[in-house]
Amino acid sequence: MTIALIANPSAGGRKGSQAIPKVEAHLRRHGIEYRIFITQYHAHAMDIARKLTPANYDGVVSLGGDGTNFHLLNGLMQYHDPATLPPLGIIPVGSGNSFARDLGICTTADGIRALIRGRTRPVDVCSFTQDGQPWYFVNLTGFGFVTDVAQTAHQWKRCGDFSYVLGVFRRMLELRFHRMELVIDGMRIEGENCFVEFCNSRYTGGRMLMAPDAKIDDGWFDVVVVGPMSRRSLMATFPRIFKGTHGQHPAVRFYRAKTASVKTDPPKTLLPDGECFGSTPTQVAVDPRRVRYFA
Repeated sequence: MTIALIANPSAGGRKGSQAIPKVEAHLRRHGIEYRIFITQYHAHAMDIARKLTPANYDGVVSLGGDGTNFHLLNGLMQYHDPATLPPLGIIPVGSGNSFARDLGICTTADGIRALIRGRTRPVDVCSFTQDGQPWYFVNLTGFGFVTDVAQTAHQWKRCGDFSYVLGVFRRMLELRFHRMELVIDGMRIEGENCFVEFCNSRYTGGRMLMAPDAKIDDGWFDVVVVGPMSRRSLMATFPRIFKGTHGQHPAVRFYRAKTASVKTDPPKTLLPDGECFGSTPTQVAVDPRRVRYFA
C-alpha cells in the first residue's frame, strides 16, 4: 500500500507537529509506503490535494482535524473525478475530530490501525453553495450560535474538546437570534432562530452528540433546528448534547432531508466541518456514498 499523507503540524494546538514523526515510524514499521506533504498555511491541504495524482496512491490520508479533512476533501472533489478517487483516511490530531468518531476512529492509533487493516466504508458527501460553487463536507455545517461558539473556541484550541465548552459559556453572554427562512425538501420553516446544523455524521465539537440518529451512509442528512430560548434554558439544555438528549427541549426540532435552502437576516457565517467559511444564503444537498473512507 502507498498513501499520500497530508499532515497539518498546526492541528490541535500544534499537536500535529508532535504526532508526525510518531505516525511516520508506525507506517514504516507496518510496511506502509507513503509520501508526506506538510501544510504550510491555512487551507494548504486543499492546494496539495488539488495537485495530487490520485491514481498514484492507494489512499489519501489527512493527519489533522476536521478542518484538514475538509480542505483535503474539497481539493479532491473540486479538481478530480470523484469516481476515480482512492479511499480517504483520517489520523486524528485536531481539537475536535468529530467526523472520525463515526468511522470508529477516536485516537491516532485508531487511524493507523484503520490503514493497516485496509477496510473501507462508503460515506455520503454533502455540499453547500457559495456564489454558485459547491463546497463539500462530511461532518456537518451550520450557522448561528454554533458558529459563534466555534469562533470563540478557536482561541482555546490547546484545551481540546473543552475549548467548545468555554466557547458556549462565553457566547451565552451575548446571545442573539436572527430571522430565518428554511426550506427542507419543500417544507418551509420561518421565524426567529438560534442555530441550525445540517449533519451528515453524529458529532460536533468532539463529543457533542448533535445528531444522534445521523448515519454517514444512508443518503440523507439530519437537520437540527433550534429556536429561541432563554440563556437559562440554553444553559440547562447544553449539557444534554453530550448524551444526545437535547431534543427533549421543545425549541429543538429534528428533520431528515436530501435538499435544503436557507436565507437569514442578517446573513450568518457558515461552519462546514469546523471551518468558518461562507455565509447564508446557501443550498445544501447530499450525494449518497460518494467516497470511501478507511474505517
